[in-house]
Amino acid sequence: MKKRYRLIRRGTRGGTYYCVDSQTGSRTSLGKISADEAEQIVQHKNTALRQPMLNLQIARAYLAGSDSGVTTRTWENALQTHLEMKTGANLKRWTTFSKDKAIKPLLPKILIETQPEELLNCVKNGTVSTNIFLRRLHNFCLDMGWIAWPIMPKRQWPVIRFKEKRGITLEEHTRIVEREHNPERKAFYKMAWHLGASQSDLASLKAEDVDWDNQVITFFRMKTKWRSVQPTQIRFGKEVESILQDLPKEGLLFPYLATVRAGDRATEFKQRCDGLGIKGVSLHSYRYAWAERAQVAGYPERFAQKALGHNSKAVHRAYARRAEVTLPPLEEYESKVIPFSPRPSKGKSAAG
Repeated sequence: MKKRYRLIRRGTRGGTYYCVDSQTGSRTSLGKISADEAEQIVQHKNTALRQPMLNLQIARAYLAGSDSGVTTRTWENALQTHLEMKTGANLKRWTTFSKDKAIKPLLPKILIETQPEELLNCVKNGTVSTNIFLRRLHNFCLDMGWIAWPIMPKRQWPVIRFKEKRGITLEEHTRIVEREHNPERKAFYKMAWHLGASQSDLASLKAEDVDWDNQVITFFRMKTKWRSVQPTQIRFGKEVESILQDLPKEGLLFPYLATVRAGDRATEFKQRCDGLGIKGVSLHSYRYAWAERAQVAGYPERFAQKALGHNSKAVHRAYARRAEVTLPPLEEYESKVIPFSPRPSKGKSAAG
């Protein structure tokens, strides 16, 4: 095995010895010491490297017996394999991640030779998305048996911290709608306010999804429809009815917006917010606003979960965590509710 460190001396008599790293080309001064001392230092540095490298070579030999690609498989190979397994919106997300500049130095690295510091540097130089997708790719490689053990333990991955999100306020929503001159977009924003549906679900609504007799709108969540989840059914009131009256009576309710990419719909909305000086909201903020309004109004949580398309209470509470609720006085409830009569203790009559 080629030695990584070698010894050189600058000058002749009384010169300074240097330890040269053959991989990086860097030189470290050893000071003015004797030749024997300098040689011993370089020898010890090579010896310290030899055992880990030897262990890696032994591990390669064993792994190659069951996987011929273990010595050549890179992160780029793993990412391409993972991309081939994705479809639809997931494929778009992973394709975007594959172009992330933060992971570029990692892609040519061989999987089993990767050090934890290299993953950590990618996460530090990237965004929240980099952290999420890189750990998913790492876990995919682990599940596939391409790495024998986690390169970086689960507890050592940096904590995922999302930016604070909030719901759009009624005043902001009103300003956006009043300034919007396109009838289809105006109706789209109004429906988002009343239904709390995601922008993709809302854009895919058809006239056939509207039950006028029972005043019910039915739609599948695009994110969960493949799981055979029951569709969301939500009754609509007079305001939604007046909006629907102006929309197509067959086919897509929003024919143009249904053909636009989700990112383009989001960009159009952001342009309108920027023009009005509204900051910190996106199309997704309509879902937060719906949940916050539902909590303030005392809307049963199980109904709100169904409307938002979530099964977990924790998810709905995350949506509504910014809602400000003023609790009514207990005496008010006591005066309206039939007083509770505690059961008598054992061995005593009700009268006693």
